[in-house]
Amino acid sequence: MTYEYLKAFHLISIVCWFAGLFYIVRLFIYHTEAQDKSQTERDILSAQFKIMSRRLWYGITWPACIFTIIFGLALVYTTYWPLTGHYWLHLKLTLVLLLLVYQFKCHRIYKDLQNNIFKHSSSFLRIWNEVATLFLFAIVFLAVLKTLQGIFYGIGAIVGLAVVLMMAIKFYRKVRKD
Repeated sequence: MTYEYLKAFHLISIVCWFAGLFYIVRLFIYHTEAQDKSQTERDILSAQFKIMSRRLWYGITWPACIFTIIFGLALVYTTYWPLTGHYWLHLKLTLVLLLLVYQFKCHRIYKDLQNNIFKHSSSFLRIWNEVATLFLFAIVFLAVLKTLQGIFYGIGAIVGLAVVLMMAIKFYRKVRKD
């Protein structure tokens, strides 16, 4: 019974974490693009985006990240300990660590924007927004399939998804310029 509750809370936390990651970068994009507006519009929009970002980042994204880790470690300890023979889990945990690196990079961008420092273009941020999609895709494939074959299919699917996302971004740029 404990396993089911841990898994449910872990999944809920994951959904909230990724929702926060997806939306925060969209806010970064809007905040960056607001800098091209008139001074009055820029001031109003920047103030609003700062409030929205702060509430999302500290009210949803970081807590969901922490709960995901807590419930995930509890699941690993109660279900897969010791970790020998669970190669898919080793790879999944590596991807989660890389996702945390992504989170910390987003935190750096968040802090910069809160201080009116705009280091990245909206084009860069649009691509950056898709990185979380790749992590989600890879982690779910690993967690569901749990086989070496599944890992290879997952990697192939991630590469395919990355190609499709890049093509979509290029298409969007072209349509936006016209």
